[in-house]
Amino acid sequence: MFFVSTFLIFCCVTVMLYLISIMPRVYGRPDYKPFYGHMYAHRGLHNMTPYPENSFAAIKRAADLGYGIEFDVHLTKDNIPVVFHDDSLWRICGVKGYLRDYTFDELQQFRLLGTDEKIPRLKDILDMVDGRVPLIIEYKVEKNASRLCGICDRILADYNGIYCIESFHPLAVRWYRKHRPNIVRGQLSEDFTREKRISIPYFLLSHLIGNCYAAPDFVAYNCKHKNELSRNICRRLYKSLSVAWTVRSQEELQKVSKSFDLFIFEDFVPAQPPMAG
Repeated sequence: MFFVSTFLIFCCVTVMLYLISIMPRVYGRPDYKPFYGHMYAHRGLHNMTPYPENSFAAIKRAADLGYGIEFDVHLTKDNIPVVFHDDSLWRICGVKGYLRDYTFDELQQFRLLGTDEKIPRLKDILDMVDGRVPLIIEYKVEKNASRLCGICDRILADYNGIYCIESFHPLAVRWYRKHRPNIVRGQLSEDFTREKRISIPYFLLSHLIGNCYAAPDFVAYNCKHKNELSRNICRRLYKSLSVAWTVRSQEELQKVSKSFDLFIFEDFVPAQPPMAG
């Protein structure tokens, strides 16, 4: 009987610790409502030409058509925030090396996917969007979370539109918890074990263990992994906003429509935002 009682106590404590570890922000949340009613174009409304991903043209196209926009931000060698996804320049610019090794002026010699588009500055994108649609801004952290967040935040402080930030790196989300708690912040993740990326950090991130450290307002999760337990607990138990990335067809949108609240899309033009489940 003693061993049964001990085991039950152990199980209860373990469950409680787990629930605490994945807890998002529960109290003092900012208002989510401005983000509803929009579909979010992944890296802008892009195709290979003449609208490459994360380009000024692709983001302008999405804003002109009234779509919310998700895009990525890196820092250049001279600490200019630019809109670009990869660490490497190879896939998009056909150039060997890393974005962080070039100044902004040096990067302007390169073109995106063979078009006339160049890597844009964050400030130029914000000036163009000008608050017309809500933005989901993903911070690409390379051991520079505080520097990236601080520089971007100073630029965003002058922006009058609706925006939130997200990152795979908990340190970036934590920075906003500490310095800018009024800004909606999100933890990006997916089930990395399904993608054959197996390590302790990836396991913890996959299952949102450590959410309590950064206390995100929303979890943005790979829509293909919608049944992951921690993600569902955050949405159902803690009532955290849940964002799907990246939906790639109208059929997939319908399939995941009741599992998420907001939707980031790519490779198709959605008919309309689905009703949240």
